[in-house]
Amino acid sequence: MWAALVGLAAFVSLGTACTPSITTASGTHAPVTICSGELIFADDFYELDLEKWQHELTLSGGGNWEFQWYNNNRTNSFAHDGILFLRPSLLSEQTGEAFLSNGVLNIEGGAPADRCTNAAFFGCERTGSPQNIINPIKSARLRTVDTFRFRYGRVEVFAKMPAGDWIWPAIWMMPSHNAYGTWPSSGEIDITESRGNRNLLHHGVHIGTHEAGSTLHYGPSPTLNGWEHAHWVRRNPAGYDTGFHRYQLEWTPDYIKFSIDDVELGRVQPGNGGFWEHGGFNRHPGIENPWRYGSKMAPFDEKFYIILNVAVGGTQGFFPDDNIYNPTPKPWSNISPTAATDFWNARHNWLPTWNLNHNDGKDASMQVDYVRVWAL
Repeated sequence: MWAALVGLAAFVSLGTACTPSITTASGTHAPVTICSGELIFADDFYELDLEKWQHELTLSGGGNWEFQWYNNNRTNSFAHDGILFLRPSLLSEQTGEAFLSNGVLNIEGGAPADRCTNAAFFGCERTGSPQNIINPIKSARLRTVDTFRFRYGRVEVFAKMPAGDWIWPAIWMMPSHNAYGTWPSSGEIDITESRGNRNLLHHGVHIGTHEAGSTLHYGPSPTLNGWEHAHWVRRNPAGYDTGFHRYQLEWTPDYIKFSIDDVELGRVQPGNGGFWEHGGFNRHPGIENPWRYGSKMAPFDEKFYIILNVAVGGTQGFFPDDNIYNPTPKPWSNISPTAATDFWNARHNWLPTWNLNHNDGKDASMQVDYVRVWAL
């Protein structure tokens, strides 16, 4: 009898050990019960687990008219020795160079896993011409949109950034349901972004592999985006391409904090006026506050999902036109109507910096050792 009572007491003790967390999560890989401090999502990439990660399949260029086609191909995304590799390659190696300027590329497939995921900006079909070639780069973008979405928590991604001119890696998060409207009204959380150029200077400051940045995008419309009030960079003279670093996010009902290797990069802790006042949108008369019925953290009080990708180029200014220096000049202008063609025609300059023919192109790959998310 005494032993039975002891066993019952132990069971009760174990049953009450879970302190409920304010973190919430959903999706096929979200836990049913979430305890405070618990690891609620993890991948150590001993395989490319497509039960956890969905490939985006689109030519849309990320909304920035980037030069890549995101596809599902083991040339561009693969796991090896516990590391996920996201690697750019050349479309012409698959189709021949002439296809870029006179072919038709339709990426809409019949199987569920082959469906085009973003039709915007001619994202499901492109027709090449000598002036406007089909996206000349193949790459990969993975997301947890169906498998893991969460609100509040701690994220850590142990990763090594790629090197190669005009390569644009990113580890970031987007809202699951656009609860406050389309971008940027429902927010965007950029845990880290970098540039692959080894010697890119802007106003004399290295903005290539020496720089990693974290940003929040939020605002009532694309022309009113408060990212300048929530953007930080940290420079590393050794280069973020030379080793692995821990890129970290702490997201709570009171603040959002970004860190690299446990050293805080920046944080936002809005007051009672929330991100509406933090972004200065209250100084624009006649504009409705989309977050007026949300919490002070709105739009960052809804569930987001994780994205890993390697982009190339683009015309929205991430690679600036003015006051820059690179050992070989930037081959396109952000206002050029033939930007992708201009980029491709200068491949004799940028392609050697990617080292695709050395060590399976790993220099040009974003390498991810693990992704982990803990509940608050």
